[in-house]
Amino acid sequence: MAVHFFDTSALAKHYRAEVGTDKVDALMAQVASQSIISALAVVELHSAFALLTRMGQITAAEFSLSTGRFVADIAAGTRQVTVMSLAHSQSAQQLVIKHGTTRDMRTLDAIQLAVALSVNAASPLDGFVCADANLCSIAAMEGLRVINPEMP
Repeated sequence: MAVHFFDTSALAKHYRAEVGTDKVDALMAQVASQSIISALAVVELHSAFALLTRMGQITAAEFSLSTGRFVADIAAGTRQVTVMSLAHSQSAQQLVIKHGTTRDMRTLDAIQLAVALSVNAASPLDGFVCADANLCSIAAMEGLRVINPEMP
């Protein structure tokens, strides 16, 4: 069974057509695959689509449709949500200390990566799926197999 952890930057592509959507959809459609997200991604996805609505890039109806599909997928179990813990916060802090002075290691990215690393330590991931080139680079330095859906 293929197990992938989806950062919000890649997860959003499943709910809104953009560059990389085909690759994300293909990963999620694999037979007996498992799509893991952090609890943070639940908030981040809603926030990202709210921003797109405020910017006029999607309508309020598209916001409701996209977020509704996302919530339905969680309820149906097609997205496994990993709850964040104090250990994840501490790991994220260490990631910021390790990478933040030389790279753009943003707070929420550090939390996403900390959760992914924790999941990977418990059971190796087939991929950390992320559309943020900077975060992909840091994740690779941390030993994760990275899949950037925006790259060929």
